[in-house]
Amino acid sequence: MSLQEVSERPLVLGVLTVSDTRTPETDKGGDTVVQLVEEGGHIVKVRTIVPDDFTRISEVLQRWIAIENLDAVILTGGTGIAKCDVSIEAVKSLCTKIIPGFGELFRYLSFTEDIGTRAIASRATAGVSSDVLLISLPGSVGAVTLGITKLVLPEIRHLVFEINK
Repeated sequence: MSLQEVSERPLVLGVLTVSDTRTPETDKGGDTVVQLVEEGGHIVKVRTIVPDDFTRISEVLQRWIAIENLDAVILTGGTGIAKCDVSIEAVKSLCTKIIPGFGELFRYLSFTEDIGTRAIASRATAGVSSDVLLISLPGSVGAVTLGITKLVLPEIRHLVFEINK
């Protein structure tokens, strides 16, 4: 797939909210992801909410990667350091490559633009699983907005191209 082919079509994404408390009516972080990526010209093909449970997260990701023909999945939630936060473990268990710069830049931007030193507790990450880009962000609207506008939208086409070349 050429960069031109990637840049001339909308990318197809999944949005997975990881939360023990959010519902479709209260998932403001997931709503923000959908709004921003659609405004960026992309398509959200699948979206769901799962509890912060390693097995449930992994099952959804594996099913989406195998069946849905997605370019990327954006996860929100479960990126902190609480015992129940297992999004990162589930994502990393499926990845053949981790993209460390994503988390590093996200924490830097969070530190300088948003939450200060509390950024050290974020484990936001990105990686590649079966030619699908997986991006895991905290679930707050501020974190999602920062991650999508400053990192995801500017780089997603290039990353998808690199994964598929």
